[in-house]
Amino acid sequence: MKVKNVMIVGVGGQGSLLASKLLGALLTDEGYDVKVSEVHGMSQRGGSVVTYVRYGDKVYSPVISEGEADFIVSFERLEAARHAPCLKKGGKIIVNSQMIDPMPVITGAAEYPENVLEELKAKGVFVDDIDALSLASEAGNPKCVNIVLMGRLANYLDIAYDKWIAAIEKIVKPQFAEMNKKALDLGYHYKTL
Repeated sequence: MKVKNVMIVGVGGQGSLLASKLLGALLTDEGYDVKVSEVHGMSQRGGSVVTYVRYGDKVYSPVISEGEADFIVSFERLEAARHAPCLKKGGKIIVNSQMIDPMPVITGAAEYPENVLEELKAKGVFVDDIDALSLASEAGNPKCVNIVLMGRLANYLDIAYDKWIAAIEKIVKPQFAEMNKKALDLGYHYKTL
């Protein structure tokens, strides 16, 4: 199988590392060669966090270059726009519609850009935006945004849904498994694609 590339992007504290761990375990269990690489930019202070997940018959490098991502899973609108150049032609962006102010906006040095997702769509980019924060809250914890987004991604990968459930049971602590399975389900079944 040709190598597929998934970028998971967000800001520190949103659970992107758990999402990449879940995806990596799922793909490994499916028999793929998987490489995962994490890039942190002041992640503990709300800075950008990028995780690369590459899988296929044989993967030699964990890094995704510009124009190579099949999927970008973004935990926040501005991060989707920031990393859009990494998307390959025909690729897809799955994005949490939530807006999280970066430090320049918080300090008043800049304003949060208007219509970020609309501008991406106007350029012909496939954007699947989802209110993952509301769905995570419905699942029992707003911190489940990461798993809601993984549920959304499950619609696009050719892996049986029950395998995603099994991956959650394997990766997530038992006391949080049911809540995360509900978050996955809500993301998976959110509106018609």
